[in-house]
Amino acid sequence: MKAVIQRVSRAEVRVNGKKISGINHGFLVLVGFTHDEDEESLRWTAHKLAGMRVFEDENDKMNLSIEEVGGEVLIVSQFTLYADVRKGRRPAFIDAAEPGKAEELYNRFCDLVSDEGILVKRGIFGAKMDVELVNDGPVTIIIEKAN
Repeated sequence: MKAVIQRVSRAEVRVNGKKISGINHGFLVLVGFTHDEDEESLRWTAHKLAGMRVFEDENDKMNLSIEEVGGEVLIVSQFTLYADVRKGRRPAFIDAAEPGKAEELYNRFCDLVSDEGILVKRGIFGAKMDVELVNDGPVTIIIEKAN
């Protein structure tokens, strides 16, 4: 499992020009799944995301979690995180989970992040989305959990 976490001052998802989801202060999370994901990897990543101390405290030190600052999370499924570009010029996606399984994993991951006490908003799985964000910092962190 791979997650690209961007600390944002705002982010939104549009489909066919219509806003379907958005957040203010928090994280935009692009998440991709591979074939052998399990419950443990989903739980581990959700817990890690919830506990990351990357928001500034009163001394401008990254010392606060998303829960401590009342942030929100927008989670967008992103199978292209598993692109293999080692050969040729066209990426291969053989390491990405098949769509049916990936959608189940995506929904479960969103639920687990919500279970951590964080307000979760979602993109639309499998849709062609326009994702707009203002990266705060910029702060971008990659979490990769290999089984």
